Amino acid sequence: MAQAPSLMEKIVSLCKRRGFVFQASEIYGGIGNTYDYGPLGVELLRRVKDSWWARMVTEREDVVGLDSAIIQNPKVWETSGHVGGFSDPMVDCKRCKARFRADKLEDARCPEKPSKRPGQCEGELTEPRAFNLMFKTTIGPVEDSGAIAYLRPETAQGIFLNFLNVMNAARLKPPFGIAQIGKSFRNEITPGNFVFRTREFEQAEMEFFVPPPEERQWFEYWVAERHRWYLDLGIRPDKLRIRPHDQDELAHYSTATSDIEYEYPFGWGELEGIACRTDFDLSRHSAASGVKLEYFDPQTKEKYTPHVIEPAGGINRIALTLLIDAYHEEQVEDELRVVLRLHPRVAPITCGILPLVKKDGMPEKAAEIGRLLRRARFSTFYDEKAAIGRRYRRQDEVGTPFCITVDGETLENGTVTVRERDSMTQVRVPIAGLVAHIDAASDAWRPPAAG
Repeated sequence: MAQAPSLMEKIVSLCKRRGFVFQASEIYGGIGNTYDYGPLGVELLRRVKDSWWARMVTEREDVVGLDSAIIQNPKVWETSGHVGGFSDPMVDCKRCKARFRADKLEDARCPEKPSKRPGQCEGELTEPRAFNLMFKTTIGPVEDSGAIAYLRPETAQGIFLNFLNVMNAARLKPPFGIAQIGKSFRNEITPGNFVFRTREFEQAEMEFFVPPPEERQWFEYWVAERHRWYLDLGIRPDKLRIRPHDQDELAHYSTATSDIEYEYPFGWGELEGIACRTDFDLSRHSAASGVKLEYFDPQTKEKYTPHVIEPAGGINRIALTLLIDAYHEEQVEDELRVVLRLHPRVAPITCGILPLVKKDGMPEKAAEIGRLLRRARFSTFYDEKAAIGRRYRRQDEVGTPFCITVDGETLENGTVTVRERDSMTQVRVPIAGLVAHIDAASDAWRPPAAG
């Protein structure tokens, strides 16, 4: 008997089938753990980024945005310690030639079948050695040592480099933050678990600059604030936890770090980290460049180097988490219903527009309603193929929170049927009040109870 697919296998299949995520370079056999985002995938990522930016920047007076370059002066990475120390311990299997992180062997499996943990098969492992995770490239037409550069492994350093520029241009004083969303690149030894860990990913980071005595209180504030955001996205509370780092796992520059973790099908994993970075980065760059990265307090007449609180998460990982958390199966009238119970504000499609039949002016009226909703900044999908029940199921599977059916009554009195995804309840709503209805229902949405 064939084994039932796991939840991760179902997510991967759904992502390809419905246009969330595709294997990169698929027609050429692909490239390891690199992915393209399809029509629904880019919409989901965009909504996650918009929600993050609204919470972290737009709704606050003490945080501004930045978009720094991916390629920086190589001295940046030398000073930050990435060139010399941004590495993971790597071992090779002498039999199959596969490579593994030496500190993650418990989670690794040999590529040969039957799969075993590295070291438990017949292959002998090499001694661990440091493997630098940065992608190296060259600038200009001549490949020599003077032209070496790196793709950034994090967005944070661009923020530190622009500390003075932003503070002076925006007329800010600590405490204040600089936020950024952008691509980062890490040559991971063992990427995996679909888009959970990839070599190219999009980061959302914020560096919050504070007076040194206020470091702890702001750290605790941001841990609670970031945890609250994930709850507001509709992620189930029982699947989230805050895990403070033990002293022996803290980065050398950190006095405290807490991870917000999610219980994935493969175990608990980091969703976002919040770290006290002290004044490490500003002090290092100041010493190396000769530029004083300090704040002068006009009241106390003192200069000081701010300490930094850093919330940092991966947009791609957040999107994957939302898909996993929202995935639900249930039996409805002897039929399996697959539904993504996504928050309406992050769902790739807000409204499915469905004429009951392809005649009698219903398609034309449906198209008119679609234009109305798009002008209100709702995303829509028009579907007139197959029975209405089957069309509902298609929208359920991609997480569309509202389906709007245009029927004979619509043509008579200007009302439509609005079907709600999670409860499958249907109500009649005047077209003139449709935007307000969807807005109110989206704001009132809460994740359905488990079960």
